[in-house]
Amino acid sequence: MPTRRDWLTHLGGGLGSVVLADWLRAQEPPVAAPSGSASGQAGLHFPAKVQRVIQLFMNGGASPMDTFDYKPELARLHGQALGPKEKPEGFTAPAGAVMKSPFEFQQHGQCGQWVSSVFPHQAGIVDDLAFLMAMSSKTNVHGPASYMMNTGFILPGFPCLGAWISYALGDERQELPRFVVLPDPRGLPYNQKGNFSAAFLPARHQGTVVDVGRPAPIPDLFPEPGFEFARDEADLQTAQLLRQFNRRHADTRPEDTRLEARLAAAELAGRMQLTAPAAFQLAEETPQTHADYGLDRPETEDFGRRCLLARRLIERGTRFVQVWSGPQGAKDNWDNHGSIPKELPPIATSVDKPIAGLIRDLKQRGLLADTLVIWTTEFGRTPFAQASEGRDHNKGTFVTWLAGAGIRAGTSFGRSDDLAYETAEGQTFCYDLHATILHLLGIDHERLTFRSAGIDRRLTDVHGHVIHEILA
Repeated sequence: MPTRRDWLTHLGGGLGSVVLADWLRAQEPPVAAPSGSASGQAGLHFPAKVQRVIQLFMNGGASPMDTFDYKPELARLHGQALGPKEKPEGFTAPAGAVMKSPFEFQQHGQCGQWVSSVFPHQAGIVDDLAFLMAMSSKTNVHGPASYMMNTGFILPGFPCLGAWISYALGDERQELPRFVVLPDPRGLPYNQKGNFSAAFLPARHQGTVVDVGRPAPIPDLFPEPGFEFARDEADLQTAQLLRQFNRRHADTRPEDTRLEARLAAAELAGRMQLTAPAAFQLAEETPQTHADYGLDRPETEDFGRRCLLARRLIERGTRFVQVWSGPQGAKDNWDNHGSIPKELPPIATSVDKPIAGLIRDLKQRGLLADTLVIWTTEFGRTPFAQASEGRDHNKGTFVTWLAGAGIRAGTSFGRSDDLAYETAEGQTFCYDLHATILHLLGIDHERLTFRSAGIDRRLTDVHGHVIHEILA
């Protein structure tokens, strides 16, 4: 198994890679933009404030009342049986007594945002963030809720946000994938790759999954060491021949977008032989940058590495990068059924410093001026105890924050009830979040459509409004 250093060295390529990339680009005619697309210009329907997006997804259901949604009433009512008498759909156990947060809250920044002690580093950047304090879902079940936050639907078979953005805006550059997914090395999230799917959109818009925990994060980019003959001129000739076969095959099946996606992927791989080494070479960063992202500590090294890689990717033209915290399953994620005091602090610590480091780094480099960063999860958790000190699933309310271009920093919108069980005012759904993201990208969410099975489908379905209250 090659080491990471071997892989990076191997990515250096050779003259054949240069020739192949140039040849592929020269042979490919200009691709027509999708109907109504601006192909990455000023915006689809009006000038865009955002050119690229980094989404940080906390997989499993991050607890709002233990992170950003301070509820003193939980302490006053602690131990009282105020929950539903019958187990709601999607709960994994009957509701227990009201449980106060085991963590201390304080107000931070000029905006006075309450933040739990589990996020000491994010507490220092609250004046750069805008909080949605009354997000809701339509389901208490991980899979459908994760689909909803990613695609706008609780059922599979619909394109995700990153795929819609790729389809609408096309390439900013052509050397790296438009839409990159950086999953937790411990495993994929609920729904596996369904969260990154292009569904009925052309297949080339699906997310490119890069597992930075593997020795070869992008597999099959170069021949195996035992096949040294498959390089340079031989590599070029092979690519030419395969292209002829593949094009002939694709031309007889114009309705199958998977074939075009494979052709595009092969061409992109040729270009990535030159660009991927630079993007993935984190050794180029200063020791201070490594420390700012937490790469110098084992508990933050993994998520910090992926946040830093996200920054390097968007610098080089990737439009949408999704960074996941936590795999599916009963441990190592935000699904804290067993014990909030024991399970939440480790996962919160693993992301806290890297996230603060990412925001400060983007700001210092001037990238936050046209980049949008989103922190979210699929649903919240109950104010009632599960067993003795855990919390169950809760679709009623949770928190999302945004930072960057077009965002009114240091603001919040919406409010949950006194227990953080349901929303009280300013309720927002994924439709509203997606409409706002598209708006910042210069896209009218009601006009971005794709006809599938006789229906003009939208990311926001028949819902959604732009949340102007958090926009600058």
